[in-house]
Amino acid sequence: MTENAAQPPDAASPPADAPAQPVDARASRRRSVLLFLRDVVIIVGVALLISFLIKTFLIRSFYIPSDSMMNTLVQNDRIIVNQLVPETVPLERGDVVVFRDPGGWLASTPEPPQPPLQAALDWVGSVIGISAPDSDEHLVKRVIGLPGDRVVCCNDLGQLSINGVPLDEPYVRLPAGATAVSADDFQAQVPEDALWVMGDNRYDSSDSRYNRSTFTEGFVPFDDVVGRAVVISWPIERWSWLDNYPFVFDGVGAAQVPAD
Repeated sequence: MTENAAQPPDAASPPADAPAQPVDARASRRRSVLLFLRDVVIIVGVALLISFLIKTFLIRSFYIPSDSMMNTLVQNDRIIVNQLVPETVPLERGDVVVFRDPGGWLASTPEPPQPPLQAALDWVGSVIGISAPDSDEHLVKRVIGLPGDRVVCCNDLGQLSINGVPLDEPYVRLPAGATAVSADDFQAQVPEDALWVMGDNRYDSSDSRYNRSTFTEGFVPFDDVVGRAVVISWPIERWSWLDNYPFVFDGVGAAQVPAD
């Protein structure tokens, strides 16, 4: 009888009692760190993209550079602006709006030099909407007249009237001894696609009244409106929603845009 020859051990298979190969701990840690950094980059990138889209299409932050809106807004307040106004959400009388200079309202001032790091941080903040380095190129006022409104000031009681209806304006700040809501009398017929705006600090506000000599004749075109200010976001102790005082304008009625 022929005996079966013994099969040689498989050279590729380690003996059953051979010890397991050691894991390279340093390579594993390196891979974990790289995966963590990849996840961080993705998360930060997505967050920046979302912030950019929100800032571009929905809301934006501005700071207040002057006292023209006291006591509603004071210098260095930060506000959140709803940029869906007026394209998606219509403007109303009493709204506090941010708008680009229609031309000639703001004096040109040289931009002060910034250290490179600060300039870079300002740029990043402007992209994601948490800072507004161009705030000095915008104005903040309250909408008083809509297209078709006739705005007149002042009557014998020192009140402003819209379409013949006198207003009691609780948001107006007057200096001691003043009884009229404007230091100067005026009247204006608001054209189509434009606004008549005034600051709440009526005796210290370069608004529609004092820009009649510009090419827009003191009116603010809808195209220059960035949005409606909805909340004071900073400092924390001044956090509050910004009211448009609808009861002040209740009796005025709908604006009638004059026919062409």
